[in-house]
Amino acid sequence: MTEQTTSGSTWVDLIDPTADELDAALEADVRLVETTREMLLEGVRDNSDRRPFLREESTGDGSSYVVGVLLAPSESDDQDDPIEFHEVDVIITPTQMITVRKTGPRGHTYDCTGTQLFSVRVGDPPGLALWHLVDDIAEGYLDIIERLDERIGDLEDAVEDGQTEHIRLHIARIRRMLLHTRRNVSPLRDATRNVLDDRVELAGQQLFPRDVESRFAQTYDKLLRVTDELDLARDLLAGVRDYHQAEIANEQNAVMKRLTIVASILLLPTFIVGLYGQNLKGAPEFGWAHGYWFSWALIILTTIGQLAYFKRKRWF
Repeated sequence: MTEQTTSGSTWVDLIDPTADELDAALEADVRLVETTREMLLEGVRDNSDRRPFLREESTGDGSSYVVGVLLAPSESDDQDDPIEFHEVDVIITPTQMITVRKTGPRGHTYDCTGTQLFSVRVGDPPGLALWHLVDDIAEGYLDIIERLDERIGDLEDAVEDGQTEHIRLHIARIRRMLLHTRRNVSPLRDATRNVLDDRVELAGQQLFPRDVESRFAQTYDKLLRVTDELDLARDLLAGVRDYHQAEIANEQNAVMKRLTIVASILLLPTFIVGLYGQNLKGAPEFGWAHGYWFSWALIILTTIGQLAYFKRKRWF
């Protein structure tokens, strides 16, 4: 457990806390809803069962707080799924913010120590500390978009270079990355919008004053840009897919053209041999000593004629 304390607030950062560690971090007058407490203590099973959100909760004894789930992206070494989303749960009161970072299935957690130690200053309220965290996550999504654009560009170059063996697999992989990123960034954008609309506040207390809301507005614009870039990346990927399919169609047409030429070249010799081999009375082999060589000459001349015709038509 790490703890960053300021004169106006306390940011307590926990990593996979136990029940005792969580209770020790909470202020004495804060009581959590049981489902929220279970959510904070349970491990990460699968990123698909979590969506980012921020909402106000209150218990029967008048205790209220803001609870949220954030998913921070990062690159991973897994070629099949190179983007990993780290769960960060938050509890915010008027005087305290608690973050619970969870270790993912690959053994990694989101690193927010830089934001905690260097961005949050002495006297910053919890709402401003939350903005620093959300803005850092939004920057992470922008970095992921840049990596996706680079991957799509490399994919397009591979199609142009004729490296089509694994193109379909890479297209499916990038498409899955785009879908997962959009599925997580859209709820985060909505949660940021809820802060701007004053739908995430405590009764009678202000967690997000006007200056903090203006900062959330900047982060909201970043997340809008992320969604726009995701749409653009999806269109670019669709263009690469269509380009790849067109290249495959062109290759198939070239193969069919070559096969057609071969079949056409063999057609006339087959006809001549079939006609010549009928062994009927009056056929060349019965009355002409050079009939065999005449048939060969006819086959060669017709083949040369066909090749010259195909060449003039630029069919090969």
